[in-house]
Amino acid sequence: MSLSELLINIPAEHEANVFGQFDTYAKKLERTFHVTLIARDGSTKIVGESAAAEKALRVLTQLLELSKRGNTITEQNVDYAISLVFEDNEEGIVEIDRDLICHTLQGKPIKPKTLGQKTYVDAIRNGMITFGLGPAGTGKTYLAMAMAITAFKRDEVSRIILTRPAIEAGEKLGFLPGDLQSKIDPYLRPLYDALYQIMGAESFIKNSEKGLIEVAPLAYMRGRTLDNAFIILDEAQNTTPAQMKMFLTRIGFGSKVVITGDSTQKDLPAGAVSGLDVAVKVVQGLEGIAICTLTSKDVVRHPLVQRIVKAYEEYEKKAERRNSSKARGSRRRAT
Repeated sequence: MSLSELLINIPAEHEANVFGQFDTYAKKLERTFHVTLIARDGSTKIVGESAAAEKALRVLTQLLELSKRGNTITEQNVDYAISLVFEDNEEGIVEIDRDLICHTLQGKPIKPKTLGQKTYVDAIRNGMITFGLGPAGTGKTYLAMAMAITAFKRDEVSRIILTRPAIEAGEKLGFLPGDLQSKIDPYLRPLYDALYQIMGAESFIKNSEKGLIEVAPLAYMRGRTLDNAFIILDEAQNTTPAQMKMFLTRIGFGSKVVITGDSTQKDLPAGAVSGLDVAVKVVQGLEGIAICTLTSKDVVRHPLVQRIVKAYEEYEKKAERRNSSKARGSRRRAT
């Protein structure tokens, strides 16, 4: 095993951002690659086994470039840069960071943060119908909202239509007070939150009053033809096959559609078939339709969320294997 000493110049104004508070990110790199980082006078020495030191250098180079581009480095950035280096993926986080969708009302840039998200955003740009499948925290809805608002502001579409099935999330809420809008608003709140953050409440209300932005339950889509609109169907795993067929046949000329959902978080009655699962099988391979599957690697919330999603995936795989082996055993006993 040959030891190497590699140098990288990290200017003082970027050190805190790249190394993290209390050198958290630097310590993570040392633990991950079994190297030692020595920072002195704007220069950082990486000491360790040659291949490991080279990997650590690649991660630091990407983080420094992100910092120079005005980004605040997060733990998710560090974790994802490390995973890309381990996969020897040449398209690092710097390349992904160049894809700017829009800015929030506070001026924060909205960009894809993983290769999966970049593929998803490109599919929305280039296709007519895009399915965004994946666990919570992968940015399925938020990125779709950003793309919709950007298309609307550029006059690529004349209106935005946001919809989701009004299904209770595993608990009975009883009768909700108020008029019809008050009753359905709790189900549509995540869509409102994203709209307010990107567009602002005042702009949303003004466009909503003109009928240019519409937030409605899926049941309201029946009987309509939606031309020149950007349509987002959120929480599609809670649709029935009939509802999904109805929705997909509403699409008119000049429209763009994004359908998001997570098959592991169905709130349908026990034994009911999800319209999302059926639709993915039916439209697979049709021209103009893209199916993008995001994974736990694409989770951009707190790193703990990524670990929770991964733990659930592993648990469900084990449960599936146990059920399969039980079914095989039952068949053998029957014969």
